[in-house]
Amino acid sequence: MGRLRYGTTGARWVLLVTVLGSGMVFLDGTVVNVALPAIAHDLHARVSGVQWVLDAYLVVLSALVLLGGGLGDRYGRRRVFGVGLGAFTASSVLCGVAPNLDLLIAARALEGAGGALLVPGSLAILSSAFEEEDRRHAIGAWSGLAGVSSAVGPLIGGWLTDAVSWRAIFFLNVPLALATLASLRRVPETRDPAAGRPDVPGALVASLSLGTMAAGLIEQRWWLEGLAAALLVGFVLLERRMRDPLLPVEVFRSAQFTGANLTTLAVYGALGGVMFLVVVNLEVVMGYSAVAAGASLLPITVLMLALSPSMGQLSQRIGPRVPMTVGPLLAGVGTLLLALATPGRSYLDGVLPGVVVLGLGLAVTVGPLTGTVLASVEERHVGVASGVNNALSRVAGLVAVAVLPVATHMGTRLDRTGVAGGYRAAMVVSATAAAAGGLVAFATIRSSLGVAPTLHPATQPCQDPCLTERERGPRLDDRSLFRP
Repeated sequence: MGRLRYGTTGARWVLLVTVLGSGMVFLDGTVVNVALPAIAHDLHARVSGVQWVLDAYLVVLSALVLLGGGLGDRYGRRRVFGVGLGAFTASSVLCGVAPNLDLLIAARALEGAGGALLVPGSLAILSSAFEEEDRRHAIGAWSGLAGVSSAVGPLIGGWLTDAVSWRAIFFLNVPLALATLASLRRVPETRDPAAGRPDVPGALVASLSLGTMAAGLIEQRWWLEGLAAALLVGFVLLERRMRDPLLPVEVFRSAQFTGANLTTLAVYGALGGVMFLVVVNLEVVMGYSAVAAGASLLPITVLMLALSPSMGQLSQRIGPRVPMTVGPLLAGVGTLLLALATPGRSYLDGVLPGVVVLGLGLAVTVGPLTGTVLASVEERHVGVASGVNNALSRVAGLVAVAVLPVATHMGTRLDRTGVAGGYRAAMVVSATAAAAGGLVAFATIRSSLGVAPTLHPATQPCQDPCLTERERGPRLDDRSLFRP
């Protein structure tokens, strides 16, 4: 079957399917945080249980997102996308009916596996379905439309939690999945005949390493951190011997690539802490409703949507070093200002200043950061570099969720006393992490590095897929892709 041209009927169906499918994952990444206090109350969850509700999803998604693209290459992108759709929908229903915390956590892990097939599959389908000259337009439309789901997620999640139940946020995926499934038959099947064997052993070892690390941090079983480190070493050794590795370790020989990814870890770790604890603090300590707490962070999304394209163009002119240094420092200041969100403060003087400065910092950072990651490796590794960077941003988020409550002595219960006792310290730690990202960028990133401007901003941490060089074509500038 021939490639599609943008604007044709077939192209619209492909775009609809990929937007709906990946939009479910993006939406799920932003609706859950606002429902955490309600989940904790109904299921009698301690802080560690709430951490697992978030990290079970992130562990599996982080470990499998690189594998998802490879499975689609070999077995058919539409087929693997459909499997991911089924897994994600079924697990969402399980989340919605979960009678206890253990089943909710298990279902969240299954959601992560489904998301790891859906998001890479969306971009792979777009890249393989459209004519080369139309790909950038299609991917730009995809990222913009999918961004809407991320932006409205906290509002929808907050409203459903207040008006119906936290369980309704998971059932929201069912009508979206049915619409996607009904349209999927109009999407042509594609695969890569030259695709190698998917690196399932590597994905399993990576999952075990991340899961063990998260368990050690959340449950404060420090011997598990040693086991996680050993598994990580085993993963590196395994990847060096694989014919088609999940992660070609040679990409880290580039100092620019390594420096940009260290910046990613720092900045997205800080952002993960903010997205987790600010909303919880607003609801539990300051008495906000779920919908009000969800709406409180909306200026971040608005600023990134408005400013990220121009920041990408600026970095093209002056190089990435200055924005990648200034942006994380601004994000750190914004995070520190969010420590003012305490009882007695209004939204205007306790929350909005920090949200605005944080949004500015992220808008300055994200485009140059993603472009630098892609420009610092050989063209044949561009897809892998994108996937690695986005997997690391997810890892940063899961580490933040696991570490901050423990490091700040927040207590075992998600109540007013425990959250208030650790919130300010958590914001200071997160602000320090963001600022450290700026210092790392200043020390490692060259101003002369050529960076392509991004198509669309990233509005939330980490939902990017990994595309292979064959999927991308010679010069496909979907370098920012999308990170809800």
